[in-house]
Amino acid sequence: MPGIFEYLGILIFFYSNEHEPIHVHGKYDEFESKAEFLIVNGK
Repeated sequence: MPGIFEYLGILIFFYSNEHEPIHVHGKYDEFESKAEFLIVNGK
């Protein structure tokens, strides 16, 4: 689980072998969320 960023106890990370679409996970204490990146026409 490579960490990308940590700020005020919030950890942003990704799993290198995960599925599409491209996304990152966020974790704070026992809470966890996922954010997807949508790439349209290369942007």
